[in-house]
Amino acid sequence: MIPKRSYLLNATYEWIADNNMTPFLLVDAEHEKAVVPQEFVQDGQIVLNISMSAVRNLLMDKAGVSFEARFGGKPMQVYVPIEASLALYAKESGDGLVFPEEVFVTEEPEPEPPKPEKGFQLKVVK
Repeated sequence: MIPKRSYLLNATYEWIADNNMTPFLLVDAEHEKAVVPQEFVQDGQIVLNISMSAVRNLLMDKAGVSFEARFGGKPMQVYVPIEASLALYAKESGDGLVFPEEVFVTEEPEPEPPKPEKGFQLKVVK
C-alpha cells in the first residue's frame, strides 16, 4: 500500500501556501538517507523553511522532499525521505499537521512469472 504521508504533506503544504504563511518541515535528521545541513541539527531533528522564497526546485513526491537552498551562505542540495518527514506547520500560527506513525515498505522486486510445465505441446490441427 502507498503511504499516505506524501499525500498529507502535499495537501498541508498547499493549505499553508494558500493562506500566505511560511511552511516549516520538521525532519528526523538522523534518518540514514536524509541529506540536511548537519550544523543546524538539534536533538536529532531539523526544521526547514520550504517556502518558495526560501528554496529552489522544490519537489515533493511519494519518495520524499528535495530542493536547493542556502545555509549559512553555502548552497546545498537537500533531500528528505518521506519516512523522515515528521510534521509540516505554518511558522506564523504553528498550525499544521504532525504525521501519524506509518509502516513504510520498501519496494520488493516483482516475482518472476512461473515457467510453463514440461509435457505440454501445441500442435497444428488441420
